[in-house]
Amino acid sequence: MEREINKRAEGKCELCKADENLKVYEVQPVRQGKPEDSAYLCPKCISQIEDMDNLDPNHWHCLNDSMWSEVPAVQILSYRLLKKLGQQDTLEMMYMDEDMMEWAKALDDKKTVVHKDANGVILEAGDSVVLIKDLKVKGSSMVAKRGTAVRRIRLDPDNGNYIEGKVEGQTIVIITEYVKKTK
Repeated sequence: MEREINKRAEGKCELCKADENLKVYEVQPVRQGKPEDSAYLCPKCISQIEDMDNLDPNHWHCLNDSMWSEVPAVQILSYRLLKKLGQQDTLEMMYMDEDMMEWAKALDDKKTVVHKDANGVILEAGDSVVLIKDLKVKGSSMVAKRGTAVRRIRLDPDNGNYIEGKVEGQTIVIITEYVKKTK
């Protein structure tokens, strides 16, 4: 199987294109044990995939190319890494059928962070919100005024109390209790 995967990968890491010390990496959860369920990866990619809390964002610029791979395992890894890196815009460009999406989300942490606005409505990346209170922006003399619309928010993956959005062209962190979702 390793020879078949090496041939498919043309002797390069299927994520970053490195060409030394490559190994077959079986994407969890194991499905059928077929070559398309594994990726050919370098040690740096493997170590970061196995410790996603310490990702080096500079290493993962390669995901813009690998996400288009025809190899299911490479697509799944690209999806999971983009999600962990908070690259929502890039994730929205990916297409995966229902089975692939189920596989990609199979290892999602069961303690997923939920973001809720002041009314308890669940917020999702890309939503639009309105500020319900004037907010002083730390490190700036700017005050984000009540009623200001913030479009295409991003969610903090580690804390359900924080979102990010642009106000007057500046990206700021906003506490969720000071916003309400718009339709």
